[in-house]
Amino acid sequence: MCFGGPPALPAPPPLPPPPAPPPMLPDQGVQNAGVQQANKAAMAYGASQTILTGPEGLQTKADTTASGKTLLGA
Repeated sequence: MCFGGPPALPAPPPLPPPPAPPPMLPDQGVQNAGVQQANKAAMAYGASQTILTGPEGLQTKADTTASGKTLLGA
């Protein structure tokens, strides 16, 4: 026996809140300060600050003779 129509559907869940607005970029003064700081750091790191050689490059002759070779672990 049927006593009416289909059962009532439950109410849909509420919508989630809208997403937060995207982050704002810093103003032009802050961006310029960052660029200036990066430029100062790049200028401070010159040829005299390299790890392997100085501004003149290598000062010793390369050891390319057989006597300069060593065995691994020796």
